[in-house]
Amino acid sequence: MCGIVGYTGPREAGPILMEGLRRLEYRGYDSAGIALVDDQGDLFVEKRAGKLGNLRTAIAERTPHAALGLAHTRWATHGRPNDVNAHPQVDCTGRITVIHNGIIENFQDLRDGLQARGHRLVSETDTEAIAHLIEEAYEGDIADAARAALRQLEGAYALAIMHRDENDRLVGARKDVPLVVGLGDGESFLASDVAAILAHTRRIIFMEEGDVADLTPDRVTITDVAGRPVERVVETIDWTIEAAEKGGFDTFMLKEIHEQPEALRQSLTGRISRAGRIQAPELEPIAGAVQAATRVELVACGTASYAAMVGARAIQELTGMPARVTVGSEFRYDPPPLDGTTLVIAVTQSGETADTIAPTRLARERGCPIVAVTNTLGSAITREADAVFFLQAGPEMAVAASKTFVTQVTTLVVLAAGIARLRGTLTDEAEASLVEGLRALPAAAARALELNVGRAPDLARRYVNSRGFMFVGRGATYPTALEGALKLKEISYVHAEGYPAGELKHGPISLLDAECPLVAVATRSSVYEKLISNVMEGRARDAKVIAVATEGDQHIERIADDVCWVPDTHEMLSPVLAIIPLQLFAYHVALARGTDVDQPRNLAKSVTVE
Repeated sequence: MCGIVGYTGPREAGPILMEGLRRLEYRGYDSAGIALVDDQGDLFVEKRAGKLGNLRTAIAERTPHAALGLAHTRWATHGRPNDVNAHPQVDCTGRITVIHNGIIENFQDLRDGLQARGHRLVSETDTEAIAHLIEEAYEGDIADAARAALRQLEGAYALAIMHRDENDRLVGARKDVPLVVGLGDGESFLASDVAAILAHTRRIIFMEEGDVADLTPDRVTITDVAGRPVERVVETIDWTIEAAEKGGFDTFMLKEIHEQPEALRQSLTGRISRAGRIQAPELEPIAGAVQAATRVELVACGTASYAAMVGARAIQELTGMPARVTVGSEFRYDPPPLDGTTLVIAVTQSGETADTIAPTRLARERGCPIVAVTNTLGSAITREADAVFFLQAGPEMAVAASKTFVTQVTTLVVLAAGIARLRGTLTDEAEASLVEGLRALPAAAARALELNVGRAPDLARRYVNSRGFMFVGRGATYPTALEGALKLKEISYVHAEGYPAGELKHGPISLLDAECPLVAVATRSSVYEKLISNVMEGRARDAKVIAVATEGDQHIERIADDVCWVPDTHEMLSPVLAIIPLQLFAYHVALARGTDVDQPRNLAKSVTVE
């Protein structure tokens, strides 16, 4: 969630850090701050609640010349979002500066002990305690002092630390929260995300659990918390900087909605052989465990959990094995029976979602084989898994997921087919049908965009003043209804609920009237007729009906007030196409209401706390 940027080298640090924060705005934040060690060895710190522009205004015309610094965008956990609680936090001496992503679980005990020993803490944050612990341990070497402080922490952290008197040195540390090191020519960088420093270097070290990085302009040394040296691979990133920009669209979200056909093409690269076979080579190292599995548990949060519902349905249909989705935040505290015959699939866009990583670790402790589905190379979940399926969707900058949802669904269906292949339950007929749908999917997504881009703004204007929305679906369309409702809630702040259509009459139908439209995901499916019956129940209560339907469906036009058309596809893949008009609808409702589409209030892209 929060953003970290650090720099040491020969150039002016201030502009590099501020530009890095700008590239991290998509992560969601409520305050920003910067710390610089200037040419005279003095420490300059400025922090502001609110958007990055507030900080930029505060330091305009007064940013000191400095070659060392760190900067931060904060999403509040401990302490309300204000100037005092914003990062960086400093120690009693005013020499040590710390920025932090994550949560320190024993912070209250640490703060109480520090105050009892005479330290003066001025913020409500857990982070400030870290600065004072480093102060107590400092004997002339900031890396040694940082390691001593880290040994007292319980919880999750990515940290960037500097000392005013060591004016070319940065220290970074990570546990359960992402942090990367960038290697330049006579300069070094720290960041919570590659996007923050990609303009300056493509040589990246993805720090691993327990790593402490000691950076100067000319070298980077990585140790564990005890100070033992460790070796880490330097990777060359092949993203272009343009991939992280808006590309001519008004917002990142609109750009990413339009990128979905290409994201699907990338996601399917290498997934279908020339002979028309689905390929999932990632499963080969755990083939025995997959064949021995008796059931599948999928764990995910938010949008990923709705994609996982599609995956669970595909696994059950193709393998005959029970497959269930549990929300990550509930999994660890009410776990299902877990053993070596339980295949666990963890689905997380960022690969750093704390509520997904924690249950994955529990499953590993119980001996379960683990498969991760993520978009992020080098993320924490990849180190927990026995097999990793990358979405290959490219960077997603908007907080609300779009292209990562459609690639999660697609990847999970491929994974389901791969599991079925290993278990001998994938028939030639089922595979051929699925391959046909997968091959056509990118072009079908482009067609879905073509059909709905021009229509969505008018549809949004006509329904923007509705009291609320009820989204319904059945079978494969039910997760789509949930995701459609979530998109509308996330970015427009309009209340929306997603339900199985058959549940309408068991309570939710009481909400339907002329001011609460019914949005029905009614694409071609094995339960289409049942869904239409449920839609008629809504019409009988004077609810306007907005339908997402398959091109050529003449029946739906007679019962819906408005129809959003999508191409026909394999039923398992229908959520990929059906969500596109709902994304566009949510987007234009949000525009009509004047909300911040890319950075909705209270939300963050990567949720790294429980």
